[in-house]
Amino acid sequence: MRSHLDPSELGTKQYWDEAYAREIANHAQDAQDEGTIWFDDSGAEEKVIERLEALEDEGLLSKDDSRILDLGTGNGHMLFSLLDEEWSGELVGVDYSDASVKLARQIAAGREEEDASIRFDEWDLLNQQPGEWLGEGFDAVLDKGTFDAISLSSETDAQGRRICESYREHITPLIKPGQFFIITSCNWTKEEVMNWFVAPDGELQFFDEAKYPTFTFGGQQGQSVCTLIFQRRSN
Repeated sequence: MRSHLDPSELGTKQYWDEAYAREIANHAQDAQDEGTIWFDDSGAEEKVIERLEALEDEGLLSKDDSRILDLGTGNGHMLFSLLDEEWSGELVGVDYSDASVKLARQIAAGREEEDASIRFDEWDLLNQQPGEWLGEGFDAVLDKGTFDAISLSSETDAQGRRICESYREHITPLIKPGQFFIITSCNWTKEEVMNWFVAPDGELQFFDEAKYPTFTFGGQQGQSVCTLIFQRRSN
């Protein structure tokens, strides 16, 4: 039986719309202010890029043509960082907040990267079908805090379940068979994330994890953030 998080305002669309509206205004006044980088204090973005680079070293991804999807892209910083690291395949960022998409596009324009292989689209992954941007799927699907936020929503689906219960079934078809889902969480432990995403009848299997500094509290060892890589089973 899975446990659930207590709902909070971070699980509401209103919270994120208002947050990104403020960041749009801040960026308009100061182009250097690109907004919040989630898990920046843990170096999570760098850890994700390290794992992507490792997958490329193993011949499982390609900087030149792997398609990468960023779920809950926010200000798009994850994808801009990939561009900086010379990932030149198609990069797609989606978010259910239109203010997020406006912010990411505004930053892209300021960086003069509108013509690069990067795009941002408004999309509610739990309630809408993917757009034409889905194509044949993605080689890597990234989640840095998005499942965390959805886990904090009090909303329920048609079956009366908390909406985080259906997250796995919605994201799996976005991943090409044999390819990867990389999730970073600060609300769930490694074991809990495994419980959410690996199921006997599911298509995702654990592949690897990023290493973070650990701490010991009450005789138990842990870490404040975890980044896990899952691979979708091949057809």
